[in-house]
Amino acid sequence: MARAKNVLWIMCDQLRYDYLGCTGHPTLKTPNIDAMARRGVLFTKAYVQSPICGPSRMSFYTGRYMRSHGSHWNGWPLRVGEPTLGDHLNKIGVRNVLVGKTHMAPDIEGMKALGIPPESVIGVHVAECGFEPYERDDGLHPTGRPRPKYDEYLRKQGFDAPNPWEHWANSGAAEDGSLQNGWLLVHADKAARVPDEHSETPYMTRRAMDFISEAEAEADGRPWCLHLSYIKPHWPYIAPEPYASMYSTDDMIPAIRSMRERQNPHPVFGAYMDMRYSRNMARDDAREKVIPTYMGLITQIDDQMGVLMKFLEARGLLDTTMIVFTSDHGDYLGDHWMGEKDLFHEQSAKIPLIVIDPSQEADATRGTRSDALVEGIDLAPTFVDYFGGKVPGHILEGRSLLPLLRGSTPPDWRKVAFSEYDYSMQDVRLKLNQPIERCRLFMVFDGRWKYIHASGFRPMLYDLETDPEEYVDRGDDPDCADIIARLQAELFDWALHPSGHITTPREKIAAYADNQLQVKNGVLIGIWDEKELTAIKDGIAQRAKI
Repeated sequence: MARAKNVLWIMCDQLRYDYLGCTGHPTLKTPNIDAMARRGVLFTKAYVQSPICGPSRMSFYTGRYMRSHGSHWNGWPLRVGEPTLGDHLNKIGVRNVLVGKTHMAPDIEGMKALGIPPESVIGVHVAECGFEPYERDDGLHPTGRPRPKYDEYLRKQGFDAPNPWEHWANSGAAEDGSLQNGWLLVHADKAARVPDEHSETPYMTRRAMDFISEAEAEADGRPWCLHLSYIKPHWPYIAPEPYASMYSTDDMIPAIRSMRERQNPHPVFGAYMDMRYSRNMARDDAREKVIPTYMGLITQIDDQMGVLMKFLEARGLLDTTMIVFTSDHGDYLGDHWMGEKDLFHEQSAKIPLIVIDPSQEADATRGTRSDALVEGIDLAPTFVDYFGGKVPGHILEGRSLLPLLRGSTPPDWRKVAFSEYDYSMQDVRLKLNQPIERCRLFMVFDGRWKYIHASGFRPMLYDLETDPEEYVDRGDDPDCADIIARLQAELFDWALHPSGHITTPREKIAAYADNQLQVKNGVLIGIWDEKELTAIKDGIAQRAKI
């Protein structure tokens, strides 16, 4: 009997596009991820729908833009009833399973209003964003927060503490043995107190392999989509040995920034450059401590990709499993005088995306690069399509990547990519004196020109053909008025046409309109006489024959 198709969807947190060997980093060692790129397609223009964890992930998990799903910030619940990838996969008999991070916040008030107990089967499905939570761990566990299973694991290995996640896995030790907390950037160059095999990344890899082993042993043989969502290389920036000392400042690429950016910047950009984390990460000594560790954490992930691929190969799963490797957004790392993510420079909004389609139809594209404009919301329809389901285009706003993976670019493929950001939850709003509902940024990128609409302010505009590092903001350049108008029109058209018919498929709408009838409660209405009624019935009969 033929084995079921499966999907292994691997996501790193805060991994930027250019920090892999296969995407051009000159010193970072990622041989296993590079090998994955040689087996699949590397997308060179993939963008998230919001450059921050929660909203970006909710777009990945719903296949819908932020403006549609409504979860604008970390911790904002995804409302009850919002369709998710899990809903679409469940309809076609596919398990949607989580190991790792989602950043999902449940809509407790919505469930309470509908009488859905959070611990019920439906409640768990809703609260976990449509995932079957084999092991959920959102990766940030300061003291006083609910504890992860990983804490229990560390204690069993002898790493006991009130907060083992923080005190062992994400802190270093001074020569006198005192704790050097990994939350502080100054300690980023210290080795984590746990050995590699007990750190978060290998632990999550093993948990993913545990699930796969169990799923393969089950009698029903149901196909699965496993979302293996790593916590790193997101901060705390601290790595175990040998990764903590694997890279040095000699391996760093120069900072991508110019003094011109600091001279009369766009008000929103200027406010973000003045954020505490930006001021700190713009310091050379901070970059020199953080970036080698960030690189070490990436190589640790790469080593785990080697472990995982050998595991799949030994079980004969590489021939039937679509493998996706990506990130939820990037990390400025001091570039453009910024820390964290938030805005739409390439370091933040662009992500690595490798897709391995094991089908024979994809053989011709293996090891190739695609310059098509791709969005994070494209993965949900790709998975539904791969499993043989019908993509619900009235709900999912992304597009299946299968044609691109199999050597065909649809003539109507998107000409622009969109991303959104809501900064109402940050003190930038207060600095800019913006009303809550006006704290909105929208990116429109056509492959060359990147336009950013900033409500209440002039736009930003970058020409990545002549200025690939995005040093020069031409948003107030009169010579670019036509380009701004064209991209504003694209934004206007997109904003006015969301996929809002989520309860009514397009086929049903089309069938109703095709009959050109007015029907109310099953009764034809507005008819003049018997002659007109006869003509209508004859027309219906004629169309039925066709």
